[in-house]
Amino acid sequence: MTTRSPSRRRATMPPRRRTTTRLGLDGAVWLTAGDAQLAGEVRMGLLRALADQGSITQAAKAYGMSYKAAWDAIDQMNTLAGEPLVERSTGGRGGGSSRLTAHGQRLVERYGQIDAAHRRFLQLLDGASIDLDREFSLLNVVNMKTSARNQFVGTVTAVRAGAVNDEVELTLSGDTRIVATVTRDSSQSLGLRPHMIAMALVKASSVMLATGLEDARVSARNQLSGTVASVTPGAVNAEVLLDIAGGLQIAAIVTQGSSQSLGLQPGSRATALFDASSVILAVTV
Repeated sequence: MTTRSPSRRRATMPPRRRTTTRLGLDGAVWLTAGDAQLAGEVRMGLLRALADQGSITQAAKAYGMSYKAAWDAIDQMNTLAGEPLVERSTGGRGGGSSRLTAHGQRLVERYGQIDAAHRRFLQLLDGASIDLDREFSLLNVVNMKTSARNQFVGTVTAVRAGAVNDEVELTLSGDTRIVATVTRDSSQSLGLRPHMIAMALVKASSVMLATGLEDARVSARNQLSGTVASVTPGAVNAEVLLDIAGGLQIAAIVTQGSSQSLGLQPGSRATALFDASSVILAVTV
């Protein structure tokens, strides 16, 4: 019986698949008193539990900590806050109780409001900012609540000074350009200059729609052509969404009669027109 020695073949390993780990954001809100940390999520949770339970013992038990740890935390907060957050009463059939002072109640309520805003802000940042292939801009991630239906983030590419007003050119994605006219004082107070990020706000009621403008000349400084994405009829007016270059949309409010006479329907071509004076500019500070 003969045996054959094993061949020395090089093992070929399959190429290692590159895994992409999603980067995210996290954070917590801490209240400070001078250079010392006053309270964070845990201590504020303890104060909320105390307000519900009416005693430090029960609050500690509800929040899963020892009585000593709860008492030490409350004692330190009372000292650092400048005025007591918790007050105790002794005696009586129940053996005494604890409750939040008016100052403590206001502090717990305010912390809850700040913490909720902080969490919403983190969600906004987490959804768009951890993309290392794109430049970071706060205006790209903050949802501004304004009465203006249209909000466009872009880069200032030109500032042309005038005697009273300045003309500011903003370039959006897809090389779409918007021109705004602002007063010289507004231009200086906003610090408008080339290469900075700014947001253009335009009310839908300020946007006019037209069709068949291939050879027409109009006085409106801004003319954005695109395809009708949707038409939402109302009792008197209709909201029309227009897909324009760069994956952007612009909304316009037109009368039902104008919508019908222009033949506006999804897929049809149209041009959005609005004056430079109808554009409001905003920047981060």
